[in-house]
This record gives sequence, structure tokens and C-alpha cells, in this order.
Amino acid sequence: MDNGLRGRVTGIVLIAVAAALVWVLVATVWLWRNQERVVFQPPSAAVDAPNGVERVQIRAADGAWVYGYVVPPADAQRSDAVVLAFHGNADLAAWFVPWAQELAQRTGATVVIPEYRGYGGIPGRPTYETAAADAAGAASFVSDSLHPETLVIFGHSLGTAIASDVASALAEQGKAPATLILQSPFTSAREMAARLLVPPIPWLWRRISRVHYETITIVAGLDCPVWVAHGTRDVVIPVRMGRQVFAAARHHGELLLVDGAGHNDVPDVGGDRYWAWIGRAMGSARARVVSARP
Repeated sequence: MDNGLRGRVTGIVLIAVAAALVWVLVATVWLWRNQERVVFQPPSAAVDAPNGVERVQIRAADGAWVYGYVVPPADAQRSDAVVLAFHGNADLAAWFVPWAQELAQRTGATVVIPEYRGYGGIPGRPTYETAAADAAGAASFVSDSLHPETLVIFGHSLGTAIASDVASALAEQGKAPATLILQSPFTSAREMAARLLVPPIPWLWRRISRVHYETITIVAGLDCPVWVAHGTRDVVIPVRMGRQVFAAARHHGELLLVDGAGHNDVPDVGGDRYWAWIGRAMGSARARVVSARP
């Protein structure tokens, strides 16, 4: 290779390296500035829940007030179990009520759906810290007001990370849930950032991230069964992440993969198979509580 050609090749390589460095810098700055907007996307609509559903006030762990919905089963006498359900980043608690009503009818559980700050007309801006405080307050509400014999924690999408954090915090207090159910979970916030073409460089991520969801690490230490459902055509959170979360769990429930389902339609596409799966999760949770009695 003559000197002229070698110089042109070197120039092209240097330009490519410089462009890559500029992209890393731009992407890093963008993520640092906008990470809460990416993680939390509250709909502008404020929708009331259907009639017959109780709206309750919930005091967050930092003293702020949010609200939630309590969906009872048709037969209140059967309500030995409570499902604390956390919705996703572009959802609302009110929109989650029909799912909760179906769950309550099929399993006899009471379902509590807390809302997050900045969602559904609640003042404030959603952040990792405020969402954690709101979720902790919801867990305290369930414990103090409903006194469940069997506590199951459920999460969908972003809610799977919040649910996992709550389950971990309760376990540290000696109040671990009987079961953790995750629908369309992601492995970690860092891996989701990588899907936005932001380099997942560990030391860089630790310095810029204000969002610290690490579901795959949390489930590995939880002393309760973890059940996972995921759609095979999920383009928001790939099905491989659901598989990885399930594989990492210390105690396995069942992995349900719904062929043809995307990110938000797993119950609809799964149909009876989905509801049978979640019914088994509830049955397993109740049996676990009974077996633990002295």
C-alpha cells in the first residue's frame, strides 16, 4: 500500500472513530437529560374508574398523597388474597381496572392498583425516587388496611421493575410476598438504554443514570416464586428479556410465552391459557402460605 492510499485509509478510520465518539457524547448527554421522560410517559388523559370500584387515598413513603383503586372479588368472603398490581409507563391505573376485575372474578382475590405521581391527575413529576415512594406507600396501604393472608405482587412492563423493587424491600423487612408475577419484564434499565443505541458502558452508566432498575439481579435473590409471561412479538421489550428474567429467578414459577402477542395484549391474545396460568400462580401462592403455617 503506497503512502497516499495509507493516508486516505487512516483518515477514513480517524473520521469514523471521531464520529463514533461524537455519537457516544451526544447520546450520553441526551440520556442524562431525558431519562425520566423516556422511562415515565404519563398519558395526558385522566380517566375515572368504572362504577363499583373504590378509589382510595394512599400516603407515599415520602409523605405525598397519591391514590389507587381497590377491585374486590364478587364474593368478599373469598378475599383471602390481595394482588398489588403496578401498571406500565404509558398506562393509567384506571385503564388497568378491567384486567383487575377479570382477575378478581376468576381468582377471588382483591386487586389494588396504585397510581404514580404525575399520572392520572396527581400533581408532581414522576421519577425513579417518587415512583419508589409511591409504590412503598401502596404496599403499606395493603398491609395496614387490607391485612392480606396471601400477598401477590404483579407488574406489567415498567411496573415489573417497580414490583420487583417492592418485593425486594418487603423481603428485607421479613414480609416477602407469596409470589411475584411479571408480565413483559425487562432485565435492567441499563440494557433498555442499550436498545436506544446508548452504549451500555458500566462505569459511564453508573455516573449518568438516575434510574436504577435491576430486575434480573433482584429476582435472583428473592425467596419467592417468580412467574413470567411475555409475548413473542413484543417489539418494546424483547421476549429474550422475559426469558432471561425467568431463568435468573432463584425460585421458578412458570414461564408463559404467548405466540403472536405484543407488549400490551398478552392477556387478550393468550385468552384462557393466560388466565389459567395466572390462576395457577394464585393457587401456588395460597398453597405456599398454607404450607408455611405452624
